[in-house]
Amino acid sequence: MKPLEIEVFSCRSDNFGVLVHDPETGLTASIDAPEEAPILAAAERRGWTISHIFTTHHHTDHVAANLALKERFGLQIFGPRNEAVAIPGLDHAYGDGDEFEFAGHRVQVIETPGHTKGHICYHFPDDKLLFAADTLFALGCGRLFECPPADMWHSLQKLAVLPDETAVYFGHEYTLSNARFAVTIDPTNERLKARAAEIEALRADGKFTIPTMMGLEKETNPFLRAGDPAIRRNLLMEARSNEDVFAEIRKRKDNF
Repeated sequence: MKPLEIEVFSCRSDNFGVLVHDPETGLTASIDAPEEAPILAAAERRGWTISHIFTTHHHTDHVAANLALKERFGLQIFGPRNEAVAIPGLDHAYGDGDEFEFAGHRVQVIETPGHTKGHICYHFPDDKLLFAADTLFALGCGRLFECPPADMWHSLQKLAVLPDETAVYFGHEYTLSNARFAVTIDPTNERLKARAAEIEALRADGKFTIPTMMGLEKETNPFLRAGDPAIRRNLLMEARSNEDVFAEIRKRKDNF
């Protein structure tokens, strides 16, 4: 089986568009559908025909082009069961623990409430790929619009058990701001400081910071590391629960 091909491009103001293509069958999935024109341009550039949309959650900047792309390509739209009524053009709804195949590749659905109540991520275990949208970012996590902090903390823990070599594709180019914030939470983390410098250079050159690797996030992303003693000392929260520490980090990021 040939490896999947991935095309990443900009949509809207700071969204990432992502196309996942199987070269053997020609099937191509768009991870969410933020904006029609950039998605069409990317597909045309690669000579691909979009056959699926894998929707992660109901926010407009992730579903805006669902119906236009469905009308153009006659494609299938997959999405979260717990937000089914809010996903335009939905054909197949999935929940936590569900599996399906895309061009012979296994896809596992991981439900990650936090950013929204029904947010799901798509994990391709054999390909070592995770499409995390607005749950997990490079050095960050999504804002909590519909759930309490404890829900997002537990969702992130479900992702953190994935193998270190998993490539993580996320929904927005927020990495520079996330890096600048992360060093205020974890100022003695040398790996984090080196990574923040790398990100500054990448963004200065106009380069993307996607994908990240799960192992790197476990070492440097403060939102995954509420149990870390150095972070707890820095926040003066050594005796508090992981959920409390995570909530404080998220609150500080909201006000950063």
